[in-house]
Amino acid sequence: MKYCVTEKIGRKAMSLAEALGAGALMFKSVLFWLFRSRLEVAETVKQSVKIGVDSLTVVALTSFFTGMVLSLQTGHSSQNLFNEPLYIGTMVAFSMLKELGPVLTSIVVAGRAGAVVTAEIGTMRVTEQIDALYTLGTNPTRYLLVPRYIAFMIMLPLLTVFADFLGIIGGALVGVVRLDIPTSVFMNDIYTYVDVKDFMHGFLKTFFFAFMIATVSCYKGLSTSGGAEGVGKSTTEAVVTSMVLVMVLDYFISALLVAVGV
Repeated sequence: MKYCVTEKIGRKAMSLAEALGAGALMFKSVLFWLFRSRLEVAETVKQSVKIGVDSLTVVALTSFFTGMVLSLQTGHSSQNLFNEPLYIGTMVAFSMLKELGPVLTSIVVAGRAGAVVTAEIGTMRVTEQIDALYTLGTNPTRYLLVPRYIAFMIMLPLLTVFADFLGIIGGALVGVVRLDIPTSVFMNDIYTYVDVKDFMHGFLKTFFFAFMIATVSCYKGLSTSGGAEGVGKSTTEAVVTSMVLVMVLDYFISALLVAVGV
């Protein structure tokens, strides 16, 4: 029994080490082709639309109602403690800019766009289209991976800015309609207590999240095997892994940014 458990742990560790090594080699290849070849502009724009524009609706709904809930809960808690809603704008802005905006947007993008990228590349792998690219003299890394990496790195930060703005608007709407807070008071709280570095704290994290989601999605797609069932399995693994890593990375990156004063 002990031998079986030890063997399973060993196999899991070897599998993890193999995946990390393969992912590192894949990213090395991406960096090589990023600076050594002509950018596939059309494919990059196409992927930017799929990753960014097509995710706008989901991101908008998620951030808007998150801001509304933040304002509602903070307002009622403040009323219970101080008999009136205080600093609602500050709390909503801090929460959206530093944490909820970048984290929720990254999770939404991982669930939607990350799944699409993994499924596309995985389908090409099991139908041997990637092998056909080699036959035609086109490097799959340059044509498939580089545009997707660039699209993630550009669109996720932009989506986060959009989410931050909508979250604050949602919070202001609840503050004005439900909590009877004047718009000028709500916005003045933000202008007074929220600094540019609070925005940068969340904005900088999105680049790390974008890199991680792109790496996981592309790697899982390239390592797909087993036909249609394998595509579904790889897609599920990519989404779950990306979501978990967003939460894990969030702590360590936040700690690093706090340490350097951002």
